[in-house]
Amino acid sequence: MTTRVRHPYLDHPGPLAFAHRGGAADGLENTAAAFRRAVDAGYRYIETDVHATSDGKLAAFHDATLDRVTDATGRIADLPWSEVSHARVAGSEPVPLFEEMLAAFPAVRWNVDVKAESALLPLLELIERTRTWDRVCVGSFSEGRVSRAQRLAGPRLATSFGTRGVLGLRLRSLGVPTTPRVSAVCAQVPESQSGVRVVDHRFVRTAHARGLQVHVWTINDADRMHALLDLGVDGIMTDHIETLRDVLEDRGTWV
Repeated sequence: MTTRVRHPYLDHPGPLAFAHRGGAADGLENTAAAFRRAVDAGYRYIETDVHATSDGKLAAFHDATLDRVTDATGRIADLPWSEVSHARVAGSEPVPLFEEMLAAFPAVRWNVDVKAESALLPLLELIERTRTWDRVCVGSFSEGRVSRAQRLAGPRLATSFGTRGVLGLRLRSLGVPTTPRVSAVCAQVPESQSGVRVVDHRFVRTAHARGLQVHVWTINDADRMHALLDLGVDGIMTDHIETLRDVLEDRGTWV
């Protein structure tokens, strides 16, 4: 059973299916090609990441450097967009600007992990300029970063908990009194962390009691997807977009 919707971003029938980095299983993570493939498969929620270049452009890219997945090297924060734009993921696909992806896929809602402080203000300015408050949820491992985003944007911005907020929610589910940030609309969490279980009945029940949805990352196994959905989680992020779609179709909840 899902919790009530606290923000238009979450207004969707059934569990939310997130294409993690657009569906990273084929090696083209965070590219227009990956996003297009996810959209063509029926996905309306896509998870991505943003870094700011040295001239303030927002690249949809996970790592701080280009080295791991592209044919280029260097820290994105140290490079102008003119250089980053020449990098090719897996040797073939360009690094996209998040603004262009926001425009190219107008039916998509984006879950954006803000990877660096320098990307926060450009992202909020972009959302304001494009009036896409209902289409973006901002997350970060840094509780301070998402808290600053919420203070700057107010309730029109959907945010998830950072690490400290998730810890507080987990402790509360175990009976330890805590006061997590009340402005978040969801908790986006791993199923387990360092061998310690995070998501169980108590965690989901506690989150729902506080009006929070629970989205779990990154789940690529069909049995684990079914088990989490049986627990009542509200969304799953996956690299294997066909697997999650098949699971939700089997359960009659794919929309």
